[in-house]
Formats: sequence, C-alpha cells, structure tokens
Amino acid sequence: MIKQLTLFTVTLISIIAVYIFLLGENKTIEIIKNDYFYLLSLIPMGLIYLYFRLKLKDYELIDFNKNTNLSFRTSIVIFLVFEVIDYIQEDGFIGMISQWFFYWVMSIIALVLVENINYLKNYVLIKKAAK
Repeated sequence: MIKQLTLFTVTLISIIAVYIFLLGENKTIEIIKNDYFYLLSLIPMGLIYLYFRLKLKDYELIDFNKNTNLSFRTSIVIFLVFEVIDYIQEDGFIGMISQWFFYWVMSIIALVLVENINYLKNYVLIKKAAK
C-alpha cells in the first residue's frame, strides 16, 4: 500500500499543479471544497484500517486482493472512457479536468476500502482458527 500512497501523492501534486496553472487558485480551491465530504469519509475508513493493522500486526496475512488488480492498460482505457464522457457532459476541456480531483478522491476511497476488506477477511479467518 505504500507504493500506491506514493503514487497517489505524486498524482495529487500533479493535479493541483495543473489546476492552478489552467484554472487559477480560486477555482482550484472551489473544486477541492466541493469534494470535501468525500475526503471526510476517509477519516472513519482510515481509523478502521489502523484498527485492523494494529490488531493483526503479529499475524501473517493472506492477500485476498492479489488476483483482483487491474492492469495498467485497463486502467488507462477506463480513465479515457470517463474523460470522453466528461468532455461531452461537462462542456469541454475545463469541465473535463475539473473531474480529476473527484476521480483521485474516489481512487483513494477504493484503495482504503479494498485494504479494509482484505484485513477483515484475515481477521475473520484468524478468529475462526483461534476457536
């Protein structure tokens, strides 16, 4: 998960740099303000992640997600499809790129959720084995 968080940090910096360059500081702040509820949802999910991580730190975990990773090519195709849809529905290029932050937030939520599900499956498995 550390590699993904590094990637997400670099992409966030890139998105904000593009926003400030193309849209200006005020529009960038407005876009981030519009999605702050999604960011707030990361707080309880992060706490759940920390709980499971601390609870299971002494156990060898099974990676239930190892076969569910999308290839880079598939991710790019999905992103491009959404970009075309956003270009049409959001009135052009500016509307299209204004969705990038929303996609970034949803990706973080998906990553943390998948990790939480993996920890939950391991937790249930360890509890069953302990009985």
